[in-house]
Amino acid sequence: MATANQYSQLRRLLQTTTPKLVGKGGKSVALPPDVQTLLSQIARSMEAGMSVSVIAEQQELTTQRAAGLLGVSRPYLVSLLEAGHLPFHKVGTHRRVMYRDLLAYKTRRDRARHTAIRTLAREDVTAGTYDAVILPPGAQDE
Repeated sequence: MATANQYSQLRRLLQTTTPKLVGKGGKSVALPPDVQTLLSQIARSMEAGMSVSVIAEQQELTTQRAAGLLGVSRPYLVSLLEAGHLPFHKVGTHRRVMYRDLLAYKTRRDRARHTAIRTLAREDVTAGTYDAVILPPGAQDE
């Protein structure tokens, strides 16, 4: 198993040189920039102790796998599908979600969440309650 230092060295190498893949017999090919970027992101994640999965955007996902990637329950994901928030198709009686569609939904969902949080914070600052401790009636400050 590689160490965090090895991942760090790999990232530096990817950023400072044009790495090549060397095959049997010494034949080599330079890695395209998008592959270098992907490898750098993988190394950064693994350096931080995270696991990494590489999935093709055109990959079909089961509802269980899609729900896991979103961090929601499978029944909740199915309700999103049935409500039309996320496209899907059926293979027999089973629903399938395209990975690229799941990513697009996640981006939209996360953007909406961040907008809502910024709006709430802005309203609290305007009202002067952002850093204020508001106690319910009858409560005492410690």
